[in-house]
Amino acid sequence: MKRSEINAFLREAVVFFEKQKFHLPPWAFWSGDDWQNNHSYAGEVIENKLGWDLTDFGSGDFYKVGLILFTLRNGKPGGSHGKDYAEKIMIVREEQFTTWHFHWHKMEDIINRGGGNLVMQVCNSTEDELLADTLVTVQVDGITRQFDARGKIILKPGESVTLPPNLYHQFYGEKGRGMVLVGEVSRVNDDEKDNRFLEPVSRFSQIEEDESPLYYLCNEYPI
Repeated sequence: MKRSEINAFLREAVVFFEKQKFHLPPWAFWSGDDWQNNHSYAGEVIENKLGWDLTDFGSGDFYKVGLILFTLRNGKPGGSHGKDYAEKIMIVREEQFTTWHFHWHKMEDIINRGGGNLVMQVCNSTEDELLADTLVTVQVDGITRQFDARGKIILKPGESVTLPPNLYHQFYGEKGRGMVLVGEVSRVNDDEKDNRFLEPVSRFSQIEEDESPLYYLCNEYPI
């Protein structure tokens, strides 16, 4: 992706957050100089990869396969002290996929915080980590429900689903409903070692630097 494209998407994200009345911490908008002046105080942000995260998963087509995330809080994987939980806010476009994946350790609640409808597909995993054909049992807002393999859960604003470890899922915004503000509350998040994608992807995009960053992404803070 080009840096200019990322900057444009981040500007759009800020407007959408404001429209949905979701507020980010002040350091979300720090400049390069701000990071240089404050990096010694922002160890948790830097080490735990809090902040902006925008990826096309190596697809080359962000509108088709991609996601904007902002990690608000997170602990250290395997850490015995400190936070043992994480929280993210995400923006999902209409028919923009985050493709089939599961987590070996992380349990998470995915919440529609506002905007359009979120389509969540779920599927059990086999012993060799492929898609199973068995019925899926999940909690939707605390209510036990069953779905066919690859079944669709339509989450309207205010609704949520709990995803246990080893449960495949993919999601996208429902066509014609607009962008979706999606929350995630989970155990500690580890993008380096706890993502099992059905098809190989690049978790962090390669960036062509055609202009300066508007905001640094969580994997590129100047330290």
